[in-house]
Amino acid sequence: MVLEIFLMWNCIEAKDCAEVGDLSNIAATYIGIVIGTLLGLVISWVIYDRQKKTSDKQDKTLISIKKLEERHKNILETVEKFEQNHDKILKNILTLEKKIDSLLENK
Repeated sequence: MVLEIFLMWNCIEAKDCAEVGDLSNIAATYIGIVIGTLLGLVISWVIYDRQKKTSDKQDKTLISIKKLEERHKNILETVEKFEQNHDKILKNILTLEKKIDSLLENK
């Protein structure tokens, strides 16, 4: 059937189509092919556009996640340093307390 359509491709006027068949059927076939092609192109473009927008949003989200991970890492390093300093200060305070207790006992 597709081969017949392409063989009748030059059948545009009624005098060219006398041996082929009814012009309305041929014209409807041509119109159907053109409309189907256009509709397919539009649907394909819409799907491509939506996928591209989704992909762009996903890329932005991934970049935001990476930035958050870097900030989280920096915050964890800061907390770790703070804890280390806190432990040193606590040890110093305990040492001082022991010294004060020993001095008080000796008096």
